[in-house]
Amino acid sequence: MICYSEIQRRAKVWSCHTCWTVFHLNCIKKWSGNEGSGATQSQPENGDIPPPRQWRCPGCNLPKDDLPTSYSCWCEKEQEPRAPAGVPPHSCGQTCGREKARKCPHRCSLTCHAGPCPPCSHMGPTTMCFCGKHEVTKRCSETDYDGGWSCGEICGEMMPCGEHFCELPCHEGLCGACEVKVPSRCYCGQMEKDVLCNERGDEKHSAHKLEVEGQEPIVETWTGSFECANVCDRTYDCGNHKCEKYCHAQTAEPGHCPRSPDVVTHCSCGKVSISQLCDVPRETCEDVIPSCKQQCGKILPCGHTCTSICHSGACQACLRRVEIKCKCGKTISNTICHQGNEEPPQCMRNCRTLLSCGRHQCEERCCEGQAKAAERQSIKRKQRPLNSAVPLQIDDGFEAEHICTRQCGRLLKCGIHVDSDLCHKGPCGTCREAIFEEISCHCGRTVLQPPLPCGTQPPLCRFPCGRNTVCGHPRVSHNCHQDDESCPRCPFLVEKKCMCSKKTLKNQQCWLSDVSCGEVCGKKLKCGSHFCRKPCHRPGECEDAQGAPCRQPCGKEKKVCAHPDQENMCHAPFPCKEDKPCQSKIFVTCTCQAQKQEMKCGASIAGEGNNGKSLPCNDECARLERNRRLALALNIDQSTHVEGGDHIPFSADTLTMFAEHVKWGQTQEREFRVFATTDEEKRLRFKPMQPRQRAFIHALADDFGLDSESMDPEPHRHVMIWKTPRFVAAPNKTLAESLRIRQASQSMTVSANVSDNEGPAKKGKASNEVGEPFNAFIITNPRFGLTVDELRTVLTSVVQPSTPLTFDIEFLPSEEVVLKASGHNLQSLELQNALQGIQIALATSISSHNYGSAQLCTTDRSLNILRRECDSTVGQGWSRVAAKKAAPRVLVQSSDNARANNPYSALNNSGTVTFAKKKVDKVKQKKEAVVDDWEAAEMEEEEKERASGGEEETGKAENGAMRASTTDLTSTAGGVSDGATDVEVSQSSEV
Repeated sequence: MICYSEIQRRAKVWSCHTCWTVFHLNCIKKWSGNEGSGATQSQPENGDIPPPRQWRCPGCNLPKDDLPTSYSCWCEKEQEPRAPAGVPPHSCGQTCGREKARKCPHRCSLTCHAGPCPPCSHMGPTTMCFCGKHEVTKRCSETDYDGGWSCGEICGEMMPCGEHFCELPCHEGLCGACEVKVPSRCYCGQMEKDVLCNERGDEKHSAHKLEVEGQEPIVETWTGSFECANVCDRTYDCGNHKCEKYCHAQTAEPGHCPRSPDVVTHCSCGKVSISQLCDVPRETCEDVIPSCKQQCGKILPCGHTCTSICHSGACQACLRRVEIKCKCGKTISNTICHQGNEEPPQCMRNCRTLLSCGRHQCEERCCEGQAKAAERQSIKRKQRPLNSAVPLQIDDGFEAEHICTRQCGRLLKCGIHVDSDLCHKGPCGTCREAIFEEISCHCGRTVLQPPLPCGTQPPLCRFPCGRNTVCGHPRVSHNCHQDDESCPRCPFLVEKKCMCSKKTLKNQQCWLSDVSCGEVCGKKLKCGSHFCRKPCHRPGECEDAQGAPCRQPCGKEKKVCAHPDQENMCHAPFPCKEDKPCQSKIFVTCTCQAQKQEMKCGASIAGEGNNGKSLPCNDECARLERNRRLALALNIDQSTHVEGGDHIPFSADTLTMFAEHVKWGQTQEREFRVFATTDEEKRLRFKPMQPRQRAFIHALADDFGLDSESMDPEPHRHVMIWKTPRFVAAPNKTLAESLRIRQASQSMTVSANVSDNEGPAKKGKASNEVGEPFNAFIITNPRFGLTVDELRTVLTSVVQPSTPLTFDIEFLPSEEVVLKASGHNLQSLELQNALQGIQIALATSISSHNYGSAQLCTTDRSLNILRRECDSTVGQGWSRVAAKKAAPRVLVQSSDNARANNPYSALNNSGTVTFAKKKVDKVKQKKEAVVDDWEAAEMEEEEKERASGGEEETGKAENGAMRASTTDLTSTAGGVSDGATDVEVSQSSEV
């Protein structure tokens, strides 16, 4: 039924015990495990533990609980049977021994066989009918062992009433209550009717005397068997009053009147006799019964005593004020007793107890079951006592008030019908409806035949899917599926345009609809001032999409201070208010620009803030100004202090960045030179630019002797430069001239290396083999497994803490290790001298630890090796001369902090320039002769000389001192022009 192969003798089979259809074991396993074709998941009964999954037999379509797992014979006595010759296939050859379909004491005696067992052929035992009048013997298959049999005759047993006999045919069990209708009369004799025999009460005899005029009284007697609902209403013997009792047995004589004088001897409360209350005794029942003046004192139904004065008749309702609890017991109210007893009051509290369904709350006002619910929940939360093996007995039974009576109304699993049962916990049961139509897969080649439970899903199909792809590529092989499941994504790689349509991206998966290039959108927003900062996105999804306002900072330059407006959000097209102080940072300097302090701008419409402020000059400013004037008077230029006039006044980094963009760099240099020649301008502000361009401005400002600072955040970040006393004049050589000198020097080095007789291997050296100073160490043939921590230990032991050197350790792909050096405020030649000072100690320490061999080298920013020490020492002749030519002579620096930034010999211990060629100690002694204005002092001295007639001798001495000082400054390789910060003139005894 579910496969196309025939069942062979050696095949493993499984048989249904309901319809006895035989299947292959593997086929029925797949069928039972496939939820889409035959298996269904039954719903849990109580919502806690789900029952085992059920599946349906393909033959009878009835649910099964046990999954087929193993191959057994027909009688299931032997696993993996092998039928001998002459025995039916899949049989063990033993006696079947299974129970019959109709249970009987006999077992099946046939050999293990397929299909159901035949009916039992034995004779059953002799059995009697229900009434015991007859007995019979039948075949075992016809004998009803559980129910027995009836002969069909009248039972005739005596009924429980003892008067009638059972008229039912022979039946099982007791005859039951007698239902014979018997004519009966009530006790008081007012009603007669037919009553069922089993509904009659106790029989009571009653009599009634009837008075007839002119005849003797007649006494009527009867036996009453039930009580009617009427009042007796029989006249007492007094003839005035009637009986007020309900139906009761009667006597022939009328009853004695309860108000007769012989019956009533005391007042109504029974405390005082009538003889004491009245002088004339009562003679008839109609006389008034006197009352005493005491309280009644009778017990009322509520338990209190009657507080009224002695009275006749029923007592009044209790009027005592008592405290009565409401229905829920949460509120106590003070009210009259009889009102609370008739019906308890209700408070205004709403019950929040969860109903039995677990979904709804009670919401009843003053619920009677609220206290019981609280007690039930507290017991459930109570923990089991320690060392107690007996668990707590928790009663989960809900109170009658808290049983939910609403309809569930939730959608069943079929998705069509709703649950009509009462609201309950846990999932709803299965839908009881059935489907009588075929259910097929998408392609229609796999079909489920009706009847089927409501909500059955289409079956899984083993055939390939036949849908066409939208993109046109060959589809991926997969099985048939429904429309709610999509086909596998197309795996082909194609070119697609990104969402912003700026780029065409290759090797993109075909199924991708939104491809992002990752670049910033950059489209102008509706405000007209800003651009979209979101990465590549769909059209219409910019920051101001769907009418959203622009949330970027304003960024427009303020009119009062020219700083960008970063405090306020975009307010286009309206101008900036500028009513609040500007929060941008500025530098406030003194008049000579020697001192500067960072402050907030503070400019607004109300005032310019801190822009107009300046710092006062101090003694240091005066000293620096004197030094600057001295440098200008001596006309010192760095190109005149180097042998041959090939000195480059710019750093290597400045020339490298200048070579990248020559035209742009010349434009910036022109701005610097115009600013340097204008004495009135003390500061210059550049436009916002990229980080690489700002780095060039900083490097060039350092070469000019200017201070520079980057200000404002991106994208408004710009550079501001200041003239300080450190600035003397612009370099005589331009950047272009300096770049040509460096290129010529490098080409001479290459030609010198080629001309040497060093073999063909040396002709391919780089042009920068000798020209650039050393700036790092390189470790060749390093030990295997060498770590950064080991090298750090060696460097710490070699480098003194006072030395301004730091090292970055990098491992190259060639397995060599570079120790990149950097020093604070050290020029390239100074850095080389510092490295040469520790070279011997570092190489010895590395060699002693077997870490490798260390030598000096020159690297660029990408750690490319431009020059090695071994390459420089191989060549002879002009290469060494060129090396000496390229590197200016630098003196060893002093440890004094004042001289750390000035390597020139003209500076003394205090960082000043002196004309006297004497020792430092003697110069310090002459510092007392320094005056504030040396020009005025000189003029006064000349006036005195002329007055005394010694003008000629004084002029000769002054010229000699000038030449001596100029010679000293020349030997310092341009000390003032290369960044000297302190130049102080000391008058010697010779001047």
